[in-house]
Amino acid sequence: MDGMSDTGYKRVLLKLSGEALMGDGEYGIDTSTVVNIAKQLKRVVDSGVQVAVVVGGGNIWRGDAAERRGMDRATADYAGMLATIINALALQDALEKEGVDTRSQSAIAVQAVAESYIRRRAIRHLEKGRLVIFAAGTGNPYMTTDTAAALRSIEINADVLLMAKNKVDGVYDSDPLTNAGAKKYDQISYLDALRMRLEVMDSTALSLCMDNNVPIKVFDLQSPNGIERVVAGELVGTLVHSGE
Repeated sequence: MDGMSDTGYKRVLLKLSGEALMGDGEYGIDTSTVVNIAKQLKRVVDSGVQVAVVVGGGNIWRGDAAERRGMDRATADYAGMLATIINALALQDALEKEGVDTRSQSAIAVQAVAESYIRRRAIRHLEKGRLVIFAAGTGNPYMTTDTAAALRSIEINADVLLMAKNKVDGVYDSDPLTNAGAKKYDQISYLDALRMRLEVMDSTALSLCMDNNVPIKVFDLQSPNGIERVVAGELVGTLVHSGE
């Protein structure tokens, strides 16, 4: 490929949940999982596709859970932003060990470890073949990292938002982990996903993608070479789009 995948993707944004970085563990960062992600991303970058990543922090901290325990919600969410920075640094380290030129940008100021998010600088990094990791969500409490992924996809003009799930290989009409008869969709419209309240992403993020016509590909991160297969256009996961 010469700067384009078989699907025609020139620039993609990958959303990695914090839980996806746990591997089979129950907390924290699984080194082998992060290394596997880094190896796949290196091959995608080497193919000429520009790659940005938004990382979550749920493997370390969940703001909503802290709020239920009595913590102020805004404070809990800021703590969650710091968790995403830890994940960004771990992923950046693994990528650099694979020889991928990587830049981390944070929506809150942490100058010692990451650049501040600047849209034009991020795009310039991508144009130069660097992988960019976006940390700290949108920098605002009450906003999920799904919303950050949707927003950054729009801001950098990504061709597709890749939603990596943990042990779920697409969008279903009910939870496949608890309902063996759950039906998987190969593709579905934004409106149907919103109307049926399917677990694609939160409604704010999904509405942002719908309003700006950003297609979403939902897939299982733990499937073999899942990232590469999605970028290459294999029929895996679920495509969420305008339906036209």
